[in-house]
Amino acid sequence: MTQDATEQLATGAAGADPDPGGVFSPRLRGFTVGILASVGAVAFESLGVATILPAVAEELGGLSGYGWGLSALMLANIVGTVVAGTDIDRRGPARSVLVGSLVFAAGCLLAGLAPGWGVFVAARALQGLGVGAIMAYAYSLVGIAYPARLQAVMFAFLSSAWTIPSLLGPVFAGAVTDVLDWRVVFWAIAPVPLLLLPLVLPGARRTSAPTPRAGRRVPAPVWFSILLAVATGALLLGLEVDALPVLVVLVVTGLAGSVLALRRIVPAGTLSARRGAPAGIVIRFILCGVYFGSEAFLPLGLTSVHGLDVTLAGLGLAAGALAWTAGSFVQARVDAARPGTRARSARVGLLALLAGEVVMGLAVALPGAWPGWAVVGWTIAGVGMGVAFNAATAATMALTPAGSAGGISASLQLAQTLATAVVAGVGGALVAGLGTTTPAFLAVFGLTAALGLVGAVLAGRLDERPGRRSGTS
Repeated sequence: MTQDATEQLATGAAGADPDPGGVFSPRLRGFTVGILASVGAVAFESLGVATILPAVAEELGGLSGYGWGLSALMLANIVGTVVAGTDIDRRGPARSVLVGSLVFAAGCLLAGLAPGWGVFVAARALQGLGVGAIMAYAYSLVGIAYPARLQAVMFAFLSSAWTIPSLLGPVFAGAVTDVLDWRVVFWAIAPVPLLLLPLVLPGARRTSAPTPRAGRRVPAPVWFSILLAVATGALLLGLEVDALPVLVVLVVTGLAGSVLALRRIVPAGTLSARRGAPAGIVIRFILCGVYFGSEAFLPLGLTSVHGLDVTLAGLGLAAGALAWTAGSFVQARVDAARPGTRARSARVGLLALLAGEVVMGLAVALPGAWPGWAVVGWTIAGVGMGVAFNAATAATMALTPAGSAGGISASLQLAQTLATAVVAGVGGALVAGLGTTTPAFLAVFGLTAALGLVGAVLAGRLDERPGRRSGTS
C-alpha cells in the first residue's frame, strides 16, 4: 500500500478505531466473518479433496498422474499469491477479492464437471490461482484494515480457521462421495466465496489505494513466480516420461529454471540452508514436504491397498489435523516456559513427525497390517508437526533481521507451497511407474522419511546464537 493509503486507513476503517470492541465488534463483525469464512472454504476444500482424490482419479483414469491432482493446485497457488499480493500493493485489495473469489469458484465448478483427468488437473490449477489470491487478500486485509491492537488476534483467528475444516472436511467429503458423488463436494464449495463477497468486498473497497499505481510493466516477482511454477512443472513432468532424452531435457531445464527463479525470490543463503532465517525456510520446506507429501498418499493407500472407503480414509486425515493443533499448544507452553529452546523443540518435533510417518507408512503400504496403525502413526506425526512447525517458525522470525519480516514470511509460505507440489509430484511419478502397490507406497513414504532425517539434522541451524543472524538479499 502507498503512504497515502496508509494515512487514509489510519483515519478511516482501521486506524481511527472509534469502536473499542474486538474483531467481532459491530463495526468489524461482518468483515471478520467474511474473511475467516473465505479462508475456511479454502481449508475445507484442501482437506476434503485430499480425502476424495483417490476416488476422483480412479473414475477419471488419473491414477497414473495422481500427484498432479495436488501439484497443479500448489504450483498455480504460487503464481496466484504473488500476482494478488503485487496487485494489492499497486491498486488495493478490492480487485483481488473479487477476481480471486470468481476464479476459485470457476475452478471448483469445472472440477465438478470434468469429463477426464486432464480437465480435472486444469481445473485444479484454476482453483490454485484462486486459493493464492484468497490467502493473499486475507492476510493483507488484516494488516491494512484492522487497528494494530487487533491484528495479532485476527491472525490467530485466521490460523484457527483451518481447525474445524480440518476435522470436518475429510469426513464430510468422504461421506458425500460414498452416498452421492465426489462432484457434489466441488459444487458445494464453489459458491461459498461468492456468497461471502457482500461481507468482504465493501470493506476491501474502502481500503483501496486512493491513487492506484497502474503501471503497464509486469513486476519482476510475477515473472519469477511464473518461471518457478512452469520450471517445477516441467521437472515433475519429466519424471513421468519414458523416453530418456525427453526426460533428461525436462528435468535439467526444469531444475535450472527452478533454481534461477528461487535465487531471485528467496533470501540469500536459502539454497545452502545458511544458519538463521535461511535455514528456517529450508526446514519449513522439509516439514511440509514430509507432512503434506505423506498426507497426499495416505487416503490413496488406505483405499487401494486396504480397500477402505473414502470416509474411513478421511478419519485418518482428521486425526492428524487435530493432533497438529494439540502439538501447537504443547509447543506454545514449552516456548513460554523455556525460551531459547526452539531449535531443540524443532528437532524433537521433526523426530516425532518422522517416527509417526514411518508407522503410518508401513501400516498403509503393507497389505497385512492393521489399518488402525496408520491412524495411530498419523496422530503421532501430527503432534510432531505441530511442535516442529511452531518452534521452527518462531525461531526463524526471531532470527530475521529488522525490516525483513515481510520477505521472510513470504518465503516461508512459498517453501510450504513448493514443497507440497514437489513431493506430491515425485510421489505421483512413483505411483505412475509402480502402480498403487506396496513398493510404490514404500518408496513414497521412504522419500518423506529421508526428508525428515535431513530436517532433524538441519534443525540445529535454528539455534539463536548471538552474532549469527543472517542477512537477506
